[in-house]
Amino acid sequence: MLDTFKSALRIGDLRKRLLFTLWMFLVFRAGAHVPVPGIRAEVIADLFKEGSIFAFLDLFSGGALKTFSIFAMSISPYINASIIMQLLTIIIPKWEKMAKDEDGRKKLNEYSRYATIILALVTGFSMAVAISRMGALMDTGFVQMSIIVISLAAGTAFLMWLGEQITEKGIGNGISLIIFAGIVSRLPSTLWSMGQYLVAGRISVFNVVALAIMAAVVIAAVVWITEGERRIPVQYSKRVVGRKVYGGASTHIPMKINQSGVLPIIFASSVLAFPATIASFFSSPWARAVEQVFDYRRPGYLIAYALLILFFTYFYTTISFNPLDISNNMKKYGGFIPGIRPGRPTADYLMKISSRITLAGAIFLAFIAILPNFVLRTTNIPGVQFGGTSLLIVVSVALETMKQVEAHMMMRHYQGFIK
Repeated sequence: MLDTFKSALRIGDLRKRLLFTLWMFLVFRAGAHVPVPGIRAEVIADLFKEGSIFAFLDLFSGGALKTFSIFAMSISPYINASIIMQLLTIIIPKWEKMAKDEDGRKKLNEYSRYATIILALVTGFSMAVAISRMGALMDTGFVQMSIIVISLAAGTAFLMWLGEQITEKGIGNGISLIIFAGIVSRLPSTLWSMGQYLVAGRISVFNVVALAIMAAVVIAAVVWITEGERRIPVQYSKRVVGRKVYGGASTHIPMKINQSGVLPIIFASSVLAFPATIASFFSSPWARAVEQVFDYRRPGYLIAYALLILFFTYFYTTISFNPLDISNNMKKYGGFIPGIRPGRPTADYLMKISSRITLAGAIFLAFIAILPNFVLRTTNIPGVQFGGTSLLIVVSVALETMKQVEAHMMMRHYQGFIK
């Protein structure tokens, strides 16, 4: 990895992209410390007691929620809008056709931005009303409430734009990198807290070693499952065109065990966190019941979390991998899988293989996601939120980013060869 970055820094265009991405990270971290006007910080800080849903969500916002900054909602409205748009694309035939065209995809992305703003305004209004009932506002007038809602929505819109800029002008994968930066930014404070607990005698060296071993196992497992693939052999028949012979080559179709990457984890966390977040702002019995149901430490939450990871893994694999198109393209150029007839039988065979390896990958991801919750409870280290979900996101995004860097380097070498 270090050699890859050293090589990347020697390339002018790629060096600019890396520096631009780092600059966007600095902007993100600076904005996370800009508080929303008219907030009583001491009242907000009381919500972040150990083990609360706010302490869990604050990890993904990079500390912006704890300070109730303009980035308090992070990129969650955009993630929820993306989920809604993806589901509607499957339901609405017109949108499904648009998704297959470049101009249509641009139009759908525009719809996603509009949906993000709407969700951000609704969520911001709910948060403003809720914290006003807690006495966290200096003024509860219409102007003050409007300032809070607009500030929160503008923060989310700015993060959405920031992610798009990283994707376009940086090294790519902008939204995931923003979440990555938010999680990693909490690591120093987490390590500092663990050191204080160790010095004070609240935890032992054995607890820290056990946590480190768990983290190493999770990292190794995520790398293994992310890089794992099944190669389907493909043979191309020879074709004679004039005096030349084409084809006759052997290749393979690489089918990833987890083709959807880190998206199922991010989406599952976002969907489950939303009801508990809203309920935590209210004091009614139904709100307490909702908060208990969606408590991330309870078995019910872990089961729902695992099931959502399974669902989103299959959902995005279905969108990104189309066996029928692959089968038709192979048939068009004289390719076939040994022992399988071209056409529909090939598509059915690829679908069967894809379903099997996706199930294995999804179960593995769900298992790794919920396992650290039990390990953290066993090690009994207080105040540590950097668990399995965080490691899954950080490691997966790091691997995807390295692939983006290598792709830019490969493109640069090809361009030099053509010139």
